[in-house]
Amino acid sequence: MQALSSFDDAHHQEFLQQGYLRLGKVLSADGLRALQQRIDDIMLGRVKYQNMRLQLCEENGNLRRTMGNEVASLAYRRIDDLEQDPLFLAYIQNSLFRQIAQRYIGGQVSVFRSMFMNKPPEISQALRWHQDVGVGWGIDTNPITTVWTALDDATVATGCMQIVPGSNRHGIINEKHFLPEDEQDRYAPAEKVIELEAEAGEAILLHNFLLHCSGTNSTTTPRRAFSVTYMNAETHTLDTGQTFPVVFGAQALDPATVDGKPAELIEKFYG
Repeated sequence: MQALSSFDDAHHQEFLQQGYLRLGKVLSADGLRALQQRIDDIMLGRVKYQNMRLQLCEENGNLRRTMGNEVASLAYRRIDDLEQDPLFLAYIQNSLFRQIAQRYIGGQVSVFRSMFMNKPPEISQALRWHQDVGVGWGIDTNPITTVWTALDDATVATGCMQIVPGSNRHGIINEKHFLPEDEQDRYAPAEKVIELEAEAGEAILLHNFLLHCSGTNSTTTPRRAFSVTYMNAETHTLDTGQTFPVVFGAQALDPATVDGKPAELIEKFYG
């Protein structure tokens, strides 16, 4: 699917009604290869950022959080703080994403998290039904706009996302994100669930209240993705009052000059 050239009223209505919108192949073939190579280089320690939070999926299934790359491995489950990397920052600031952010947020936009998500072959984990609720993340607002981009083909076999279209219209079901098992039949009945397969390079706009989950990767290849949540730049953490990196508006980060991330912004694992 060709990338949308603009975000119009019809797209707005579909997004609010369904809770998601396919944006098409926003990444060109060259752009996709560049981000694939860069995330592999970060995982293998060829490109290093001291103030970057990572989660390594170990062979026994346990997750180990590290600050900076400690082990050269392609089995990292999650890498946060990618807005400090020039290639990923340039993608975050794509003009289509700017249109969407300005429509729902305004001129001053920050990112709560700009994270790589990985389902390595054989040792990946399933993720149960949940919403992405800001208060549950420890921030003082509830963002509604997340752009999720497939860095590999996301298929049923590789553990693609499953969603319940329109479930965003329930509002917040549980501030702690996860859907209680005794409410799954009510909010995520099997007949309403769809598999959200996507081609590498394709971006999907997700409403943060949309119920979603994912399975395990049963193949021999990884299922990598990049996810960015956009929000009002005045958003703070509930405990320390910390703000977040600005990507659109005054004092926004610039791919030409971005150089790491201040240590005070990565003291905790929010979200």
